[in-house]
Order: sequence, then structure tokens, then C-alpha cells
Amino acid sequence: MTTPAQTDSTEAKAPTTVVLTDVAAEKVKALIEQEGRDDLRLRVAVQPGGCSGLRYQLFFDERSLDGDVVTDFGGVGVVVDRMSAPYLTGATIDFADRIDAQGFTIDNPNAGSSCACGDSFS
Repeated sequence: MTTPAQTDSTEAKAPTTVVLTDVAAEKVKALIEQEGRDDLRLRVAVQPGGCSGLRYQLFFDERSLDGDVVTDFGGVGVVVDRMSAPYLTGATIDFADRIDAQGFTIDNPNAGSSCACGDSFS
């Protein structure tokens, strides 16, 4: 027999997909401000392609699609579509601005392998 307390504790909650570091959130916020729009969010997706089979896509988007998982990081909305979410669960997006690396990086524990350029994975 299921009690109400048991039912409440097993209710499905929106899954946590990606994590945006504070540095990356500040960079995204600055880029959105440069666009002069307040309706944009960072959409992170996985698409077929690249030398390892799957490729990351990061872009600004104002759309809301059925099944999107939206997470807020310090006022920055990050959107992941339902097809990409399983590939991105636990992935961390950071921003590097160093002499040896510049741009957004994704550390994905779900990636079995990746190519040398770091743009695709399997």
C-alpha cells in the first residue's frame, strides 16, 4: 500500500542536465546584453555529426519547445531539448580565456571518446 508521503517522495522532478559555471554564466550574460535582448537563453544541444559521431551546439534561442528542460544559473536560462538531455546529464559548461584555451568548454562524463578538436564525442 502506498501512503501519500511515499507518493510525494517519488514524484518525478525535472532532471538536472548541464551545469553552467559562474564564469560561463557571466560570459553568457555579457553576450546576451551585447545582443540587446532580454528574451534569449543559452540552448545546448547534441546533434549528429563531427568526427566522433555527435557534436555539441551552443546558441542563443528565444524559443520554447515541447519537452525542453530549462535551468537558471544566476539569471541565465540554459535550455536543453528532451533528445539532448540524456547525453548532457552531468555535463559542465565553463568558459576559458587563457593563452592556451579560449571559449566555452564542455566537460561531459557521458562522452565515451572525443576527437582531438574537442567539438565532437561519442
